[in-house]
Amino acid sequence: MIRGLACGSGLVLTLGLAGCSGKVEPQIEYVRVEVPVQVPCRAPEVAVPPWAAAGLRKTDSLEVKVRALLAERRQRIGYERLLEAAVDACR
Repeated sequence: MIRGLACGSGLVLTLGLAGCSGKVEPQIEYVRVEVPVQVPCRAPEVAVPPWAAAGLRKTDSLEVKVRALLAERRQRIGYERLLEAAVDACR
């Protein structure tokens, strides 16, 4: 009976060691993961133009005031387009 245990335990020990030697090293696999990263915007600064209506006086004629306001409207439209272009450059 003792001899059977000795043989049986030797067999278990041999199988245990054989199982350890058969392990394969894990393979390292690199995977590229795309992650969004915040980047500071480097858009050019848009200068505020000198507005045409800024120099108007109360004593100016109605025609001068209307012309200045129409010119300032065109200035503002151009200025807004420059601002939108700067914002679009950051996207």
